[in-house]
Amino acid sequence: MSEQDTTVVSFPSSIQEVSAATATPASPAVEQPKQVPEPVVTPATSATGTKAADPKAGEKKRSSRLSEDKRFKIFSGSANRPLAEEIGKFLGVPVGETRLQRFSDGETHFQLIENVRGADVFLIQPTCRPVDQHLVELLIMMDALKRASAGRITVVVPYYGYARQDRKDRPRVAITSKLVADLLTTAGANRALFVDLHAAQIQGFFNIPVDHLFASPVLVGYFRDLKLPNLTVVSPDAGGVERARFFAQRLEVPLAIVDKRRTDINVTEVMNVIGDVRGRTCLILDDIIDTAGTLVKTAEALLEQGADKVYACATHAVLSGPAVERIKASKLEEVVVTNTVPLSEEAQQLSKIKVLSIAGLLGRAIESIHMETSVSTLFN
Repeated sequence: MSEQDTTVVSFPSSIQEVSAATATPASPAVEQPKQVPEPVVTPATSATGTKAADPKAGEKKRSSRLSEDKRFKIFSGSANRPLAEEIGKFLGVPVGETRLQRFSDGETHFQLIENVRGADVFLIQPTCRPVDQHLVELLIMMDALKRASAGRITVVVPYYGYARQDRKDRPRVAITSKLVADLLTTAGANRALFVDLHAAQIQGFFNIPVDHLFASPVLVGYFRDLKLPNLTVVSPDAGGVERARFFAQRLEVPLAIVDKRRTDINVTEVMNVIGDVRGRTCLILDDIIDTAGTLVKTAEALLEQGADKVYACATHAVLSGPAVERIKASKLEEVVVTNTVPLSEEAQQLSKIKVLSIAGLLGRAIESIHMETSVSTLFN
């Protein structure tokens, strides 16, 4: 491997190194060959605009043994480094030191800087945009961990890309969610942790233990505190009814459904609103906001049926293509999302979009998996 054709990304080995280098930009430092790597600064506020978890609050929830356990390690890819740092801070464990290199043709080279032999490793990497690059990066990192004799590898994938292609809905198409499951297992994953899969049955594509978390506790808490008057939770399609019903039960409010017909990829046509929304404050609940076409059309249909105001929330803010412009031009009051996917600079500047952190939720789940305790309490 020639160093002359590579770009090097170096990550710090501890939170202390991060806080000490306040003059360095927030993204991983990129250096030219034969130069000394510069440390990366991860500020108290992440790139998504969310505040880092309160360390004191984390101390009350986690075992004091966790930060002292030398066999417990967290590593992160380049997809959502701020979230990984936030989780590490919540748990009191620094994100492991690694070296990521890219050849001039785009190939990825990954190296672990510290020993992981026999360790219980948690690898955090959402497969968000660019999806293929981050997926391959995740596979390469797992292979490196496996060949370094890690005791157990748990992949923490806050956003599971390719999840929407989970069945053969047309002739001669691939089931990519199953393919990705096979790739993760073959690459060396012993366990997987996901947040709000597009379809819960994707868990069945894996032959390894899977923990499926929901962002609902974080989102429900936010809207409960808002105390919106005459609230009705709305599912934008029939597939999301179960998710919306759970949300409505937690908030103790009515449920409405929008009958949606998808005419092509990323193209939808709203057909009918099922339920009375006249004079109500509507909250559209979905798992993914991609191009925001479904979201905006659903909001328009609700307003046409007499709704007073329309809010929206989703776990994964993919926000591709014209999504940000559509949300900006829409009559939506607010769009609440989580930081499973890092927001683009354009999305961060839009005041309508509010980001909630799930670092605490993922941190508690990681602790439970490592300590071999139940994660069912995180569903409440």
